[in-house]
Amino acid sequence: MTDAPPHSIAAILPCTDLDASTAFYEKLGLSVVSDHGSYRLLEDGKGWQLHLTNESPEGWLVPGQNPFGLYLYTDRVAELAERMRDAILEREKAPTHKPWGMYEFALSDPDETLVRIGWPSRLVG
Repeated sequence: MTDAPPHSIAAILPCTDLDASTAFYEKLGLSVVSDHGSYRLLEDGKGWQLHLTNESPEGWLVPGQNPFGLYLYTDRVAELAERMRDAILEREKAPTHKPWGMYEFALSDPDETLVRIGWPSRLVG
């Protein structure tokens, strides 16, 4: 990892197709910083860090029953929503202000991991 902050956290996400998952997260702005064959480290240089692995035990990822989820915080919600418009789960295909105070949208990665991208509504200009 490059210049990791002194205090951070990274999710380790199982996937069935490492290349498809990598391409999905690259579209969101992450880049591979370390590749170990079946284990890749991605980051965006601004705080997002993600580890992808296809070394999961058999049966770990069940189609239609993926229990994993990620929440990516960024002030670039609208920009990423436009980039990912075709993959957004909500009918309106645009970020919305939610009752819990977030401006967000949701999509699924290639293994149906729920990915929410948002920013506090009070901070949206």
